[in-house]
Amino acid sequence: MAKIYKITLTDWYGAVRGKPYRKIAVQENASLYDLAATALSVFDFDLDHSFGFYDNLRNWTRSEKGYELFADMGEKMNFPGVKKAKVSKVFHTPKQKMLLLFDYGDEWRFIVQYLEDGDLSGTRLPVLLDSKGEAPDQYGDFFDEDDEYES
Repeated sequence: MAKIYKITLTDWYGAVRGKPYRKIAVQENASLYDLAATALSVFDFDLDHSFGFYDNLRNWTRSEKGYELFADMGEKMNFPGVKKAKVSKVFHTPKQKMLLLFDYGDEWRFIVQYLEDGDLSGTRLPVLLDSKGEAPDQYGDFFDEDDEYES
């Protein structure tokens, strides 16, 4: 059985209307780390920063429930880690949502909504099921001072 999610890029206020989204499926025994890696991959983001899942979609610092990669790295945190937390234990009710906060400096925000379980027998998981809207560039326009043009 697969777990199907809608991942929507959002702003600081949790708005999703008109924002790019991706529907993905992961194995039911996947970890939150696996879910985040898949979600970021389908938006063409590199998994090169820390991240966490939080139940407060607008203000992650006020979350009552969360999971953080920092905890897996041995840091004392308020929430458990993402590597041992299974998606089937965290997301148990259809339409349940959590905020995936990626890169605590730039604060990329994704709303992760559990849609349903699905029988995707014969499909290699994880898999991208649907894609709407263009993904932004993770690093935006980057100008390297060493790259000077000759006049």
